Amino acid sequence: MKNVIAGSDTSRRTVGHRTVEGREAKVVTVSRSYRTSAEDLWQACTDPQRIPRWFLPIEGDLDVGGRYQLEGNAGGEILTCDPPRMFSATWEFAGRISWIEVSILPEPGDRARLELSHIAHPDEHWEQYGPGAVGIGWDQALLGLGLHIESGEPVDPGEFVSWSMSEEGLQFVRDSSAAWRDADIAGGEDAEQARAAAERTSSFYTGG
Repeated sequence: MKNVIAGSDTSRRTVGHRTVEGREAKVVTVSRSYRTSAEDLWQACTDPQRIPRWFLPIEGDLDVGGRYQLEGNAGGEILTCDPPRMFSATWEFAGRISWIEVSILPEPGDRARLELSHIAHPDEHWEQYGPGAVGIGWDQALLGLGLHIESGEPVDPGEFVSWSMSEEGLQFVRDSSAAWRDADIAGGEDAEQARAAAERTSSFYTGG
């Protein structure tokens, strides 16, 4: 884990705004650079046989208009797909509908960057927890992707869960929460509100 975590400074986080379906929406964007080709990174994010090696088992139809379901998590509809550059989908979880957009960007030095935006209409959940509510989970997912890219092997789910509960894993969550707090403030949120939301999110993930 440590070699991949040490490269976490390649991550970029922003919180922005967009009008979706006639209403203001929050746009939580995280990107991370990987030591691989754009084609390989695209396959890692779109091949249903490969996605479970770093994320979650997935089933369904991954063509445009098809529906997918992640085991124990969100499902939704594939809205657009432009291989090997970008795709978008609805993200339907716990009775809420939001959207994701994923782009693959070639970079110099035989690298590629994944950029993921999670777009949602703000509600009571957002007011309570802020962008870290989805941002921390995506940071963990992109970390898992990095482990898979670096080793070429599937990430062991049990080992990843054990690490997540270790002091190192909990510190990763705290650091992620702080980074999303800073991105929230940079995006125009009141500093006191952003700090309070980040504290609640950290407590939720770490147990206090």
